Amino acid sequence: MPNVFRWLALAAVVILLDQWSKSAITQHFLYGESLPVTDFFNLVLAHNEGAAFSMLSDAGGWQRWFFTAIALGASVWIISMLRKHAAQTLFCFALTMILGGALGNLIDRIQLGYVVDFLNFHWNEHHFPAFNLADSAITLGAVLLLWESFTQPKEAK
Repeated sequence: MPNVFRWLALAAVVILLDQWSKSAITQHFLYGESLPVTDFFNLVLAHNEGAAFSMLSDAGGWQRWFFTAIALGASVWIISMLRKHAAQTLFCFALTMILGGALGNLIDRIQLGYVVDFLNFHWNEHHFPAFNLADSAITLGAVLLLWESFTQPKEAK
């Protein structure tokens, strides 16, 4: 069980960094305000009432509780997997990134009714949807889970 606490501590660090970055943006930007940083990257204050890529953002409000339930259910499952596989470093690191990201966005969803996004990459006039550190952690975790599934010997699975 002690190994699980280090994974939960790392998830807490992800949550804290995510919440700190969102707080910094909301304190310095007005909704919709954008600051070009490079030719391909802007900081922008955006609100996402949906899920990835603003999916279901205009669904009328029920999606807030739907995504809250998904995040809570996934978190319980991830914690149980961390307890069961605490010694599997890559697997647990990936799950921890997903857990920290999911809970970081869940905090926004519960407190604000939307998720704060602020990282905006673009190529000319083509903009990738804005995202945040929690989204980045979730994506990293998912990529690492895929990587682990392809590189782990079959007998170890």
